Amino acid sequence: AKVSAAPGVSHVTSFIGQGGLRFMLTYSPEDPNPAYGQLLVDVACFEDIAGLIERLQPELEAAFPQASVKVWKFMLGRGGGKKIEAAFRGPDPAVLRRLAEEAKAIMAADPGAVAIQDDWRQAVPVVRPHFSVEAAQRAGVLPSDIAAALERNYVGQQIGVYRDKERLIPILARAPADERGGVEDLGNAQVFSATAGKYVPVSQFVERVDTVWEDALIRRENRFPTIKAQCDPPAGQLSAPLFERLRPQIEAITLPPGYVLEWHGEHKASVEANAGLAAAAPFGFAAMVVAVIVMFNGLRQTAVIWLTVPLAVVGVAIGLLLFQAPFEFMAILGFLSLTGMLIKNAIVLVDQIDVEIREGKPRLLALLDASASRARPVFLGAVTTVLGVAPLLVDPFFRSMAVTIMFGLIFATGLTLVVVPLLYASFFRIRGDEAEAGR
Repeated sequence: AKVSAAPGVSHVTSFIGQGGLRFMLTYSPEDPNPAYGQLLVDVACFEDIAGLIERLQPELEAAFPQASVKVWKFMLGRGGGKKIEAAFRGPDPAVLRRLAEEAKAIMAADPGAVAIQDDWRQAVPVVRPHFSVEAAQRAGVLPSDIAAALERNYVGQQIGVYRDKERLIPILARAPADERGGVEDLGNAQVFSATAGKYVPVSQFVERVDTVWEDALIRRENRFPTIKAQCDPPAGQLSAPLFERLRPQIEAITLPPGYVLEWHGEHKASVEANAGLAAAAPFGFAAMVVAVIVMFNGLRQTAVIWLTVPLAVVGVAIGLLLFQAPFEFMAILGFLSLTGMLIKNAIVLVDQIDVEIREGKPRLLALLDASASRARPVFLGAVTTVLGVAPLLVDPFFRSMAVTIMFGLIFATGLTLVVVPLLYASFFRIRGDEAEAGR
């Protein structure tokens, strides 16, 4: 009711016991957990999300202090997990739990960390009865018989199947609810004694009952138990500053032999994505450089063309600052695409200069005429590209890529029309008096 009554909320879908169905590839639903609940909130306007997050996070934390509350914007990107994750891997779950608690204590000490937890959830109390092996042997009862009796009493034993048209419904036999409600009812379970020839209570073989805390969930990666201490930055803030504050403190934790600390979350995703680009990008750039060299059969034209690419950084930086967009993976892809566009514009201009020089014009006059004649098609090409990418500004997934392409192309195109002729004149040593000499 508190969430649905918030201003700007149009619809709320609730899930209890697990996350929603995987309605898209990048969404990773939560595993079944009776202590988990999720609200999928639809808003009337995209701009309302940031304010709604800042309002609901403290309100829900104050209303439900015993719950771990996280209010976040659904992102069209990597699914699952949190933005900052310190993953400890090793053989002993108890040691891993201790290391994760130390990491979570460091996170809790930072006021910029919210939604602190680990992916093993809380340890749960487990009732562990200890049986007398001698008493069971005297009665002719095996440990497996006692385990089966307890399972039959508390969980139930399938004794048949009920057919309802096309459905097969199992029929279970177990003790009434008032006989399996607590630990004190453990002795009510009956097990058959071969020696006595009748059923006897399990309590005859129970020496004591201990209550211990165990991990209900142990996650493994590459067959090794791995626990992740997780947290997020506050709504509307980037995770990088918080990660830089937490990283040296958590890495200072003393790890026993055989245990490893790895960083997951956004850091791992960014490293893997950048590594993939770094592995493939050099081949692409090398192919582009070779293509330009073959096209002009010279190195000076190639140098003039490629020196225009850094000009785009000016426009990209201004655009990202104006729109408060991060230079993340999609922005990097946009910058790579922008590089190809700038190379194309520079090729058009340099090729026209070479054509007019080969036609016999004085070099300075050819430089000026080519720059003037190619300004219109280069400018119109940039404008049509910017207008084509502009609709992506309202898409949260492609926004940073659109900003990178639009502002980088606008600034670089204007500078290219000025810088390329200057670089060409500098590399080919075109003097200002060549036009007069040619008349």
